Amino acid sequence: MDKDKTIRANERAAAMPAADDARLRFIGVIRTPWQDRAQCPRQGVLDGPECRLVLDPVWQPALEGLQDYDLIEVLYWLDRSRRDLVTQSPRGDGKTLGTFALRSPVRPNPIGTSVVRLVAIEAAQVVVRGLDCLDGTPLLDIKPDRGSFTPKAPPKPGVS
Repeated sequence: MDKDKTIRANERAAAMPAADDARLRFIGVIRTPWQDRAQCPRQGVLDGPECRLVLDPVWQPALEGLQDYDLIEVLYWLDRSRRDLVTQSPRGDGKTLGTFALRSPVRPNPIGTSVVRLVAIEAAQVVVRGLDCLDGTPLLDIKPDRGSFTPKAPPKPGVS
């Protein structure tokens, strides 16, 4: 959890008991160029730097067919985020919103999602562009982007 417990003006935190009501299985780790939140982009861009989804080798067969998609969704656990703010002032400008009205990493269950461009699959590693998380972030899941759920059409014979 992020050790910074600073509360901005108008933010409010909830007293939170230890979470013990769900169990997630991390399927790997994400490798990005960013070591701290100050370096990390607020939102990923599809032409951003290459990042890697490094899966536990047991999950390599689960990648079969993923290469047919240009865009995929990556779900990850924002393990260094605090989890107790119910209202936030994300830009420090005094405007306060409820946590569920924001894409902030500070959430009761800090699940991050990004739509990313699939660059390559190399054994149990998926190379992508468009992430916005810190190096070492635990990987939860990979899915075809819901907006492009139909895989790319195979090439037509005689058409290049």
